[in-house]
Amino acid sequence: MSIKFKNVTKSFGDSKVVDDFSLKIEDGEFVVLLGPSGCGKTTTLRMLAGLESVTSGDIYVGDERINDVPTQRRDLAMVFQSYALYPHMSIAENIAYPLRVRKVDRNEREQRVARVAKMLEIEPLLQRKPRQLSGGERQRVALARAIVREPRAYLMDEPLSNLDARLRVQMRGELKRLQHQLGTTTIYVTHDQAEAMTLASRVAVMKKGRLQQFDTPLNIYNHPANRFVAEFVGSPSMNLIDGKIEHGVFLSDSIKIPIDRSDAAVTIGLRPEHVHVSTAPLDGAIPASVYVTELMGNETFVFLLVGPHKIIARAPADFRAEVNCKVWLRLETDKAHFFPKEHSTDYTDQKQSV
Repeated sequence: MSIKFKNVTKSFGDSKVVDDFSLKIEDGEFVVLLGPSGCGKTTTLRMLAGLESVTSGDIYVGDERINDVPTQRRDLAMVFQSYALYPHMSIAENIAYPLRVRKVDRNEREQRVARVAKMLEIEPLLQRKPRQLSGGERQRVALARAIVREPRAYLMDEPLSNLDARLRVQMRGELKRLQHQLGTTTIYVTHDQAEAMTLASRVAVMKKGRLQQFDTPLNIYNHPANRFVAEFVGSPSMNLIDGKIEHGVFLSDSIKIPIDRSDAAVTIGLRPEHVHVSTAPLDGAIPASVYVTELMGNETFVFLLVGPHKIIARAPADFRAEVNCKVWLRLETDKAHFFPKEHSTDYTDQKQSV
């Protein structure tokens, strides 16, 4: 089922939490709302679910405008950050509860619970109580309770944030495969850009209630719409260096880079993988000193000081350099991005790329 937000605004008093938000989600898409805490992503999801009213604008599910449709009639299943399981019920009863409320026949309830339990591999848990389950198992049950309803769309509000790192990675993969199997439109809220990049068919990046960019994860990573998106998406984040271009040379403190551009004051952006570091002197390379290194197993993150600038480089796993060691940098300037020196705050403030 397609979902559309049309110029949606949500205000609490004089504060606009969501500001003129427009977005079209196609049937069967897995869309992630991504942004820092307080950017309005959860409020946007709650307006769709009917848990918050819309101050202005319209929300459509399919061709139906749902602004004034009661929550229980919207036919949308929500999975919360907390598992919200009933402690006195068995797992089977928890999963079946939405069907019981809708007065679904008992035999059909049991069949649907069994089918969903098999899909999520929780069949041995059906007679247990929530307190007897691990965090990962409880999250599966919360998902099963949403899936068993067979709604028009799934709404997920940071459902993996209470899990440890290993379980989060495991559940990400299972969620993606599950959504592919079901083919149901899913909107997922998170502040974790790794979740957004791995799960989404498209990502909507938000800041201060406004949409910054809506595109595929790969396009957002390779072609960020503005400086905020460039800095927020990517781990480690993009290197951003303020400077100016004079006579075909980008100039900043301790950095000079030949650039075939005519901008005045600009910010140059380079991903860490486009910064190459060497312990041996290189002709035309930029001298730097090692601030610290982080060994990640399959690669090494090298934090470097170039004058007042701190730059991050991805290096091979076997790269070794001591703190304060002198090194040399080569920058892939053909992969650079250029942004206005001031921070962009709106999707309409498009960046320029080489």
